[in-house]
Amino acid sequence: MRKVIFTPNAPKPIGPYSQAILIGHTLYVSGQIALDPNSNELVTGTIETETHRVMDNIGAILKAAGMDFSNVAKCSVFVKDILQFSRINAVYATYFSTEGAPARELVEVVALPRGVNVEISCIAYK
Repeated sequence: MRKVIFTPNAPKPIGPYSQAILIGHTLYVSGQIALDPNSNELVTGTIETETHRVMDNIGAILKAAGMDFSNVAKCSVFVKDILQFSRINAVYATYFSTEGAPARELVEVVALPRGVNVEISCIAYK
């Protein structure tokens, strides 16, 4: 069974995709960028500020699916500058327990939507 997950507590999709799709017990969360869900404006400033907004958006989608960060099995992190890795990682780590953190890759890319510095997607299981 396939179910579209949508919450007003995360940014509306800016293209032809859903915030997340739940199939059985597995949730596929689309890549999230630092958009404020209320204003649909980019949250800028530091890479830490952007990363917190991205993770909070993911958290809202997880909650809408009846899950939380403990259900996340894998994250994909895309960054414009690999030298920001340690700063992004410091924020990212605050959302997961040290033991049992999800599998992850972090990849540097040339560009991201709307010129953001970080985008994160995830797969969760309940």
